[in-house]
Amino acid sequence: MTDATPDMTAIADRLALVTKGRASAPRLKEGVLTLVLDVTGLSGDQRTVMEAAVRAEMRDVPDITQVRVAMTAEKKTLRIIAVGSGKGGVGKSTLSANLAVALHRLGHKVGLVDADIYGPSQPRLMGSEGQKPTAEEKHLIPIMSRWGVPMLSMGHLVDPGQAIAWRGPMAGNALGQLLDAKWDGIDTLIVDLPPGTGDVQLSMISKHKPAGAIIVSTPQDLALIDATRAVSLFEQANVPLIGLVENMAGYICPHCGESSDPFGQGGAEAAAAHMGMPFLGRIPLTIAIRSASDAGLPPAAGEDSEAAPFLAVAQKLAEWLAR
Repeated sequence: MTDATPDMTAIADRLALVTKGRASAPRLKEGVLTLVLDVTGLSGDQRTVMEAAVRAEMRDVPDITQVRVAMTAEKKTLRIIAVGSGKGGVGKSTLSANLAVALHRLGHKVGLVDADIYGPSQPRLMGSEGQKPTAEEKHLIPIMSRWGVPMLSMGHLVDPGQAIAWRGPMAGNALGQLLDAKWDGIDTLIVDLPPGTGDVQLSMISKHKPAGAIIVSTPQDLALIDATRAVSLFEQANVPLIGLVENMAGYICPHCGESSDPFGQGGAEAAAAHMGMPFLGRIPLTIAIRSASDAGLPPAAGEDSEAAPFLAVAQKLAEWLAR
């Protein structure tokens, strides 16, 4: 090299400035400057802009005839929280939607996946019906709900009311597309599973190991028997059980305010104690929760009494995540 050899420390400082610290220590050999950019979390357009900025910054540096830029990105592992049930009709999807909204309100970077491939309901519950996700580099880009929670559902990919007549492997592949989307800025995914213990659950557990599972049941014995099967599935797969939620736990009359228990009371809490797992709380059966859910207005987003039980369950989940 001649006396005009560039000062590598100065070059490194310039590169750090234009890449906001994402450039590795540069190397210069025979006029070729080589560096690696950490592009974790950047979109394709952002990566292109950063590479162009690097080349422009080095254009006037003596003895540099070529700039070679390699890019690397760390694959971010999302924490998947599966919300399951042994049977349908227990309010699992309603809990999933409100849990995601409540976690967001508590400051968590949370997304929502509707894994009920055959009967998606999250677009209705989250008020995002009719919206279609875009794609980038063969990965779906989640839809941002108006509640600050990005989300994806098979209901966003097919027309409303369209039947999805797929065999197990196709459903498993569809779930993989939803989970492998560009969840930029998200560290926790609430996954609303279909009811039961079928192909979709097995596919998710084998390919996308959940960090933990929440089981939803109504208080009556029949629902609890089915919930026990869901618990057994996660136990066999060594997925930690975060706890059990009792839904439709008492009906509050909107006229007189009295409470009755059409599905019984306390069954889920007793079942949780019997199985040695935490009890996360009760969600009451109210017309207000049903009406808001049908209107795409998650009660957890509000400030009234209907939000409180969802926020309480979310707080317990937040404590579990912190541990």
